[in-house]
Amino acid sequence: MIKAEGLSMRYGPVTALSEVSFEVKQGEIVALLGPNGAGKSTTMKILTTYLHPTSGTAKINEFDVIQNPLEARAQIGYLPETLPLYMDMEVRSYLTFVGKARGLRGARLKERTDLVVQETGLEPMFRKLVRDLSKGYKQRTALAQALIHDPSVIILDEPTSGLDPHQIVEIRQLVKKLAKGKTVLLSTHILQEVEASADRVVIISQGRIVGDGTVEQLRARAKKHERVRIAVQGEAATVERELSALAGATKVERRGEANGFAQFVVLAKPGTELWREVSGLAKSKNWALRELYDQPLSLEETFLTLTEGASEVIGKGGAA
Repeated sequence: MIKAEGLSMRYGPVTALSEVSFEVKQGEIVALLGPNGAGKSTTMKILTTYLHPTSGTAKINEFDVIQNPLEARAQIGYLPETLPLYMDMEVRSYLTFVGKARGLRGARLKERTDLVVQETGLEPMFRKLVRDLSKGYKQRTALAQALIHDPSVIILDEPTSGLDPHQIVEIRQLVKKLAKGKTVLLSTHILQEVEASADRVVIISQGRIVGDGTVEQLRARAKKHERVRIAVQGEAATVERELSALAGATKVERRGEANGFAQFVVLAKPGTELWREVSGLAKSKNWALRELYDQPLSLEETFLTLTEGASEVIGKGGAA
């Protein structure tokens, strides 16, 4: 449904995107994740025909965004980071205006307006001026305009930016509900948004794709070591010496003590069955344990590993 191939965008000597390629299949929710200034919004603007790339191609449901921009736009519901709202319009007038601009008329316009108002929970605000809405309801109104023509592809640029925690949860749940049966690409720099919403993640850093896959696939790629966390009741120096003597252990980090339990993180090379080794040691020594578990990379650690690694390569003049 979305296919980008070799997208590059240059503003004079500044390169905003460099050879960006990825796909989003029908029914997928894919998050475009990256730090501020990484190139996420530029990618979104190219896909939605707001910008013409310096080189490369992109297609929306087989329509080329350069050769067939009108047909591509008809497939897309777009929610930009800066909300496309007319503050002096009532919600109903605004949605009617957008619906007509999208080619809807008569019974079909009323049907789609009623449906998106119901789905986005805008009934209480239908006759209010947009300027009088809360930030959360403005976001809902902007989401309603993106959906009014029943698009097959939904593109959302920072959909929860500037919202409070309650509003973030509301919009996140709303997106997941409305996205059923549709293809969704959402841009974000909020890691929790990715874990809560996305089937797959595309990580972009300094205008280049540095990761593409599920969260678990990206964790596996970023993984530099096995990691086990253990809390043992006993003399900390003795426990540390025993853990360090394990055949697979490369490093033992002491993490303090709480309620008589010494806490450690044990590291080993990837592929080592470290958890089994630590568990076997604890059993043989008859240690009293408060915790013992394999500790995979968090999404934050995965993101930092992939983006920082790419920065080092790019800084040396290599390809990410």
